[in-house]
Amino acid sequence: MSQLPNQPTEGPVPTSADVARLAGVSRATVSYVLNNNASVRISEPTRRRVREAATELGYVPHAAARSLRAGHTRMVLLPTMNFPAGPLHHRFFHQLESGLRRLDYTVVQYGSTGLDADDAPRAWAELRPVAVIAPGTIALTPQGISVLRRSGAKAVITLGPRPVDGAHALVMDQREVGSCATGHLLERGRRRIGVVMPEESGLGLFAEPRLAGARQAALSHGARIEPLPLRYEEESAARLAARWRTMGLDAVFAYNDEYAMLLMRALQDAGIEVPRETAVVGADDLMLGRLLRPRLSSVRMELATPQPLADLVDRLVQHPGGAPECHDLLRARAVHRESS
Repeated sequence: MSQLPNQPTEGPVPTSADVARLAGVSRATVSYVLNNNASVRISEPTRRRVREAATELGYVPHAAARSLRAGHTRMVLLPTMNFPAGPLHHRFFHQLESGLRRLDYTVVQYGSTGLDADDAPRAWAELRPVAVIAPGTIALTPQGISVLRRSGAKAVITLGPRPVDGAHALVMDQREVGSCATGHLLERGRRRIGVVMPEESGLGLFAEPRLAGARQAALSHGARIEPLPLRYEEESAARLAARWRTMGLDAVFAYNDEYAMLLMRALQDAGIEVPRETAVVGADDLMLGRLLRPRLSSVRMELATPQPLADLVDRLVQHPGGAPECHDLLRARAVHRESS
């Protein structure tokens, strides 16, 4: 078979020695430059020459060899779970991954569905990550944290509604969302408030603390809080709307904007006026909610950190062994529109 025009032929795998010869430097200098080692002073022209030589030869550092030398990888493991995540979580992971890559970490998402609190740390430890950011859906134990640290993880960080003993914590306290939504409705004079509790699997992690926040906000006003189980289905919303007036509610915090839009349409179809009879508030502040009639009031959530998230993770990796840190990331505020 003849060789296709311009098709590259396979040759020897380029090595750091090849890069060093082409750039006119030592192999140690190549290692320092390509591993972003800031502890050795190397001029910018030399760094540029090494990178250009590596690009020309198609050389890529061997991650496994680098890990053996360092005793750990530059991998930050982000275990993933099979549960619906909102826009805030997507923004969080995008911001974190972009920042960590800028700092020369390799970010790996690891499917952890089916792993329990005992199995998950062992499975993660097999990859020898330098840091693990574990979701709140897996309840890490002190033993699990110990397994990860013995495997070389310099930082074990949890992401969830509450801290975990022995680990650093990035806390997104969902009680703030429920409290904010209920506070807004109380300010509008509402005192009989329903709180939608989604029946879909996995959402209890968010829904339960949002309900707790709503109850806490209502205490000092003598307001009534009524949990409302609801599936994300038109039929389920229609059944709830059909008995709405018998429940005597004058407002609803509908968990998020998607459930709020579903329920608001069902209430309107049942002849219940929004907001005159019932005020409706969602959460996430989605664009689609602003296009409805009436426009949907919502809780806007934002991340607030003392420093960029990736820099925070890098600092915990660079300085392991300190007392566990807890950073409260979530900030919430109500956005008033026509539905309330």
